[in-house]
Amino acid sequence: MKRFLAISVFAAALCPAAEVAGADTPVAPVKPVTDTYFGTAITDNYRYMENSAAPEVMNWARAQNDHTRQVLDAIPARAKLLSRIAELEASVQARVVKVKRTPGGLFFYERRGASENQFKLYVRDGLHGTESLLLDPEPLTKAKGVPHAISFFQPSDSGRYVAYGMSAGGSEEASIHVIDVSTKKQVIKPIDRAHYSDAAWMPDDSGFFYFRQRKPAKGAPPTEKYRFQTAYFHAMKGSGSDRAIIAAGVTRSIDIKPEDFPIVAPVAETPYVVAIPANGVQNEIAVYLANRADVLKSDVRWRKLFGREDDITSFAIHGDDLYLLTHKDASRFKVLRTSVKNPDIAHADVIIAPGREIVVKIAAASDGLYVVSRDGTAGKLYRVPFGATATPVAVPMPREGSLDIESSDPRAPGVILSMGSWTRDFGYYALDTASGQFADTGLQALGPFGAPDDLAAKEVLVKSYDGTEVPLSIVYPKNIKLDGSNPTHLYGYGAYGITDDPVYIPRFLAWYELGGIRATCHVRGGGAYGEDWHLAGKLATKPNTWKDFIACAEYLIKEGYTSTARLGIHGGSAGGILIGRAMTERPDLFAVAVPEVGVLNALRSENSANGVPNIPEFGTVKNEKQFAALLEMDALHHVKDGVRYPATLLIHGYNDSRVPVAESLKMAARLQAATASGRPVLLRLDFASGHGMGSTKTQRQEQYADMWSFMLWQFGDARFQSGK
Repeated sequence: MKRFLAISVFAAALCPAAEVAGADTPVAPVKPVTDTYFGTAITDNYRYMENSAAPEVMNWARAQNDHTRQVLDAIPARAKLLSRIAELEASVQARVVKVKRTPGGLFFYERRGASENQFKLYVRDGLHGTESLLLDPEPLTKAKGVPHAISFFQPSDSGRYVAYGMSAGGSEEASIHVIDVSTKKQVIKPIDRAHYSDAAWMPDDSGFFYFRQRKPAKGAPPTEKYRFQTAYFHAMKGSGSDRAIIAAGVTRSIDIKPEDFPIVAPVAETPYVVAIPANGVQNEIAVYLANRADVLKSDVRWRKLFGREDDITSFAIHGDDLYLLTHKDASRFKVLRTSVKNPDIAHADVIIAPGREIVVKIAAASDGLYVVSRDGTAGKLYRVPFGATATPVAVPMPREGSLDIESSDPRAPGVILSMGSWTRDFGYYALDTASGQFADTGLQALGPFGAPDDLAAKEVLVKSYDGTEVPLSIVYPKNIKLDGSNPTHLYGYGAYGITDDPVYIPRFLAWYELGGIRATCHVRGGGAYGEDWHLAGKLATKPNTWKDFIACAEYLIKEGYTSTARLGIHGGSAGGILIGRAMTERPDLFAVAVPEVGVLNALRSENSANGVPNIPEFGTVKNEKQFAALLEMDALHHVKDGVRYPATLLIHGYNDSRVPVAESLKMAARLQAATASGRPVLLRLDFASGHGMGSTKTQRQEQYADMWSFMLWQFGDARFQSGK
């Protein structure tokens, strides 16, 4: 290990947290509001903060952040840690993300050079072609004074055009633009109110489908934002208005509710276009089909292929074969095949039967159906040749690790994979279908710190409170001693059936060089063991999520990896439920808690714009049982006066459109008023950021430097104490 000593020297007593815990921290006024749900009265002392743009709230928030900056910037070695993080990230020539290959062999991707702060859009003809810059958000950032970022991009099939979304300040409020690849000129008037949209091109480049929110009525509540959205077709020729294809709550030929997201997209190498009325964050989908030649007609007829009740999460079409990924009677998923013209799911052929591995993705290429599965943390890939009697064939991997299909197309053979692990940076690999072997594309250089040989990763199973075995991944320097002295960063998420796949990026090395351990607890609510694992941490079973996390923390302490005084916990977004409830249920177990853009006030979440789409995962207060579940998830309402809470650093972007910043504001105010530990409760806000999407390299580096410095300061690490 370099730059920092691997062995930490810890203060014998608690670090001087009491010196800053309340000093100069602006106190939030208490303005009680009481609601009654099914006979239960709930008082909210900080309801007024939900108007985060109000001058009173803004002034308090800015004062809080000013105080936080004073405290964090004064931590010794923070500047040195930030410098090391920046050095590690600059050691890689460039970071490349979102690789897409057209049928003709053009490669489009976002790239951020070592000295650059934001991702830019590039194209090259073939893997070894000359790289050409198409789009750079930095001029907009300089002109507008706020960071701009590409929220999505989609090349047309020929590669002539690229449609992309542009967002400012991390808000994800995208406007759609189209650039001509050969001239690099903008060719359409920007389309605003395209939040969460994409662009789905017609195969002949004649235009693309997208969806758009209504223009909000004056005084409309935030919950109206995503209601009655419409899917449109934008024609590249002509000057008429974009044609409405389907509208949520309006179109009668498909079952689409006012709160659904209307998705329309052509299916490559078929004469079809599909319509998907997406129900917020629900994984299960319904799909309707129409002929592409008819989709722009006013009397287009949509035919239902399958519904949400069939528990299908993905599909692919080849000829008349309809391939389906489903967890119906198969918690770890299975792959079925039926007919597009006459779908019969109940009697479909089983292409991949449920088994030990969790099937996570299917994608069609010209030479077969590719299937990604996961065995523990190791990814596997299978190819299923098209045909009635075809059987899955395992495709050899270039190395062991997590994997995802980055790009595939029914008009081109093979796939491009992204692969990573706990101790090696990710890369992109292309399949040579002639040899059946993958080769590194060279799109992502490894870098000198991309695969450190003095790190180790270990997978263990931890018994939770009810005897359920929970996977725990532990990454650590090989020379650590199991004496309880190691600073430990324990991470968890646990929602939507999402799996925390192995990941390493060079900035993490700065933590390991300090002797730190990073551990990931694969709690229920995630997808570690398939759909049953997801359902075991959803709605009324959500307490399993934080109880699994608590069990993982206890294991790390029992086995000598760390101790309570050296243990920090971290989770973001829906993982805020996990962190907030772990620290309120077991405040004695952790030295530090870091909720990042966290859901901390679940009872009020559905009153925000993005709260309604999340009802399928967390529930609604309009249902008595789901209200009870939401109250149990709500960390804010589990904070009690006089309890010794861990040192807490709440991180949030003020422009967050997914989780309202008010949830962190309210939690900070409540914790500051309630805690008796003398440890600091700091509110770290970024007024030019949101949920994290679109954040610049500098913003992310500073956030990690703040989080790790705060942890090490509170752990009593001598290098991060004043006077050291």
